[in-house]
Amino acid sequence: QPNKNRFKKSCPLSVKGAPEVDYKNIKLLKKYVSENGKILPSRITSVSQKKQRKLSISIKRARNLALL
Repeated sequence: QPNKNRFKKSCPLSVKGAPEVDYKNIKLLKKYVSENGKILPSRITSVSQKKQRKLSISIKRARNLALL
């Protein structure tokens, strides 16, 4: 396979000064939702597993409260 040693991008939510994942931060959550309203997978957004879990919970909570 030619893409065996492809560089993995670091998590944009784990770098220093990154915004906190929170259901009230709608501007941040909208970046990780497709135009159809689906949560984008971490393959595409290169978010770490831990943050991806937090992100999906926050998105679902924001949907529940009709913020998204």
